[in-house]
Amino acid sequence: MLKYTKKFARLFIILLLPRLLQAFPSGAVPPLVTLSGDSGGRTDGSPWSSGEIKDRVYCLLYVDPDERDLNKPLFDALEKAAFPISQYGFFAVINLQATLLPNFIIERMLKKSQKRHPRAVYVRDKKRVLVLKWGLADNNSDVLLFNRQGLLLFRKDGMLTGTEIDSVLGLIRANIALPAR
Repeated sequence: MLKYTKKFARLFIILLLPRLLQAFPSGAVPPLVTLSGDSGGRTDGSPWSSGEIKDRVYCLLYVDPDERDLNKPLFDALEKAAFPISQYGFFAVINLQATLLPNFIIERMLKKSQKRHPRAVYVRDKKRVLVLKWGLADNNSDVLLFNRQGLLLFRKDGMLTGTEIDSVLGLIRANIALPAR
């Protein structure tokens, strides 16, 4: 039994510990990341930098295209809330390596989504950069919320519950000084 426990502990250290050490905690600013060229960027081909996460409250959704509807209730609630664009922004970063769908199909879908949702900024991550640099969950739908200084307020890997969606909306309102509805 002890033999298997030691093997499990080694496996944990080898596989999971590096990811846990890379993840940044609430109240921290994530390491600077730039997506451009071969690593990705905006749907119009221009670069995207996590340094843009400042001066407004930002929600960032990091999505495996196969899990794109997992947090649709959050996206719908954010659109319905219609927070002032001068105080709130939304990034949808798409993990292109997390799917077997060809990139050209995803790119076409992203351009259509960008037209339908002009307030959101769609970004392509072609090399799992945010998984590697920020410790985000791969093959999932990760939700991150940042304040005006770029500090992490909320993070969840996977589907948000109704209570968590309400919590995210409340955090946004509190950080842009809007009264609760």
